[in-house]
Amino acid sequence: MPPTPTPTPTPARTHHLLPTPAGRTHAVQQGCQGPLVLLLHGFPESWYAWRHQLPALAAAGYRVVAIDVRGYGRSSKPESVEAYRMLDLVADNVAVVEALGERSAVVVGHDWGASIAAVSALARPDVFRAVGLLGVPYTPPGGPRPSEVFAGMGGEGAGEEFYVSYFQRPGRAEAEIEPDVRGWLAGFYAALSADTMPAPGAPDPHFVGAGGTLRERFPAGVLPSWLGERDLDVYAGEFERTGLTGALNRYRNMDRDWADLAGYAGAPIRQPSLFIGGARDASLAWLADAVKACPETLPGLGGSHVLDGCGHFVQQERPDETNRILIDWLASLPA
Repeated sequence: MPPTPTPTPTPARTHHLLPTPAGRTHAVQQGCQGPLVLLLHGFPESWYAWRHQLPALAAAGYRVVAIDVRGYGRSSKPESVEAYRMLDLVADNVAVVEALGERSAVVVGHDWGASIAAVSALARPDVFRAVGLLGVPYTPPGGPRPSEVFAGMGGEGAGEEFYVSYFQRPGRAEAEIEPDVRGWLAGFYAALSADTMPAPGAPDPHFVGAGGTLRERFPAGVLPSWLGERDLDVYAGEFERTGLTGALNRYRNMDRDWADLAGYAGAPIRQPSLFIGGARDASLAWLADAVKACPETLPGLGGSHVLDGCGHFVQQERPDETNRILIDWLASLPA
């Protein structure tokens, strides 16, 4: 009888603090060889959002690095609101690649991380050779000023305000969230997840009623199936330590980004690309035109996947399916 093959052990996960324009960027690596894949999380999360992808992609032969974006976790948190412009975050990503001794990387992002990944690929095609977008499709720079667009996105009730506008005023959202970070995060994650989001016809949790809060529209006392108590502890522990200002400052720079990126108005991303979204994610409804335009805005699109029964947190709600799609796409990229 032939000997039973010994399984290849999954590479260990290691933590690093890398010098970047932010000051330092906390990076979590799994896998030491193979092409570099840089993973960017969204709001309100951390590198931990990629806990299912790190071992899977490493086992598939990639050097995988998930970072805490500037303002989150163990990465630096500059005091100035203006220090969270999109091009500053792109510069951090370039510095991470260089600090790891690499010349190029595939960049994959979710939520705000998807937007950061897209602009990284757009502005630095010499460094980012392919881009994967989860949850938020690519919308080329240009068009109306973002603050004006969001101000016009009223809800169904009188005086309702879109959450992005609510987040843009410094200190306002912090006053709601920081007295009970864990409870607020639990409600936010539940509100946007397929198995716990409010039923059709319930007040929309993406809007704040006149004189109200976001949290009053979140589900209470329930966690989505992808989020265990220990997972929630990880997320809450970081934000209880750091506060929410660094994370929220991303929303407070959208008009500055609009001006900074004016030279890229209407520009497509030509590198190989991928999109994965959840069929029950409100982002896909708001950005349906962007999804339809992907063949033009992403001429290198290698796949557009909308997962039935999935909400906003794609790679955590559907980790196995997301991993399979990512690994197949990565394997298809030119060496």
